[in-house]
Amino acid sequence: MKSSKRSTIIAVCAVLLSAAALTGYSGQFAAASTAKSVAKEASQPKGHLVLYSAEGYDASMAQAFQKKTGIVVSLVDDSTGNIVARMEAERSNPHWDVAWFDGDSTMQTLANQGMLLRGFIPADIHNYTPLGWSLLPRNHAYFPTGVTAAAAIAYNTRLVPQKDAPTGWQSLLSPSFKNSVAMNNPAISGPTYPFVAGILQQMGASHGEAYFKNLKANGLKVFPTNGVTLQALEEGQVKAIMIQDSALTKAKVSGEPIKLVYPKSGVYMLPGVLGIDSHAPDLAAAKAFVAFVLSPAGQRIMANPSNGGGDSYFNPIIKGIKPNKARPQTGIRWIRVNAVSAARQFNQIQNWFHENIVQ
Repeated sequence: MKSSKRSTIIAVCAVLLSAAALTGYSGQFAAASTAKSVAKEASQPKGHLVLYSAEGYDASMAQAFQKKTGIVVSLVDDSTGNIVARMEAERSNPHWDVAWFDGDSTMQTLANQGMLLRGFIPADIHNYTPLGWSLLPRNHAYFPTGVTAAAAIAYNTRLVPQKDAPTGWQSLLSPSFKNSVAMNNPAISGPTYPFVAGILQQMGASHGEAYFKNLKANGLKVFPTNGVTLQALEEGQVKAIMIQDSALTKAKVSGEPIKLVYPKSGVYMLPGVLGIDSHAPDLAAAKAFVAFVLSPAGQRIMANPSNGGGDSYFNPIIKGIKPNKARPQTGIRWIRVNAVSAARQFNQIQNWFHENIVQ
């Protein structure tokens, strides 16, 4: 999940959506939208793809796909929460062809509403590893593209002595972390909803809710997205945070004084996912894009940190693609979040978290 995003529309000349269609939203959507160019329009464009995405490598992927196919790409780049809100606002008149973000439970919610195309079989679907196959819904309503942890713990080594270092989720309730722990808001940050749903799934609803309430009583701070939360840790506003491990890996690689902790109780698997609009304006372009992302060429673009930043530190689920060497591979207990159950409880959990933890 890209750390901190403003709504960005990467567009190409005459075949783009009209300005009214892309900016005709009240409030945050209209205010946040700006335009950039992916590339010059081909003299004879072969199609037009509108991509709504919250992935760090989306611009590089759009450029490579456009260069390979001649299909013009318009990219709307934002946080997952804003992307999903925009999709739902357009339900009766969609402007997008493909959506791409982290969180199969969130994508499953859209599938439950009939917003996603089902039954499409990309040419390279046979390239999935066994884990990739296990994450693919039977109706092919969306396609997993890689896996990270919805949240791990990171602490500032300059502020936390080794004797006080956290070892698991419960460690963050100790008095030594009073007013010094932060996480993202699940209503805005795509990875955070699966983390919250995972805690409630693993601990049980009542114990999970009690855990978050106890964190709040201990002074939990809730920030919008990875970038803001990481900055608070790096600048010493807090001692420890719980966010997506790919963002934490990037910060560590960049030389920040942080250490990652994967609780022995487990971390919650977070697939990146692609979905096609069930009423896609350019269905052929949408299918071609999904196939390209799942191909070895598309996966290599994703795995290059110069393209994706922190989002490139993921576990591949396509055969032949190796993870970045900086990404931890051992000592991690993975827990699958039930995407169907988390999708069914999406509004209930989001509302509970907002009313009891954010406010």
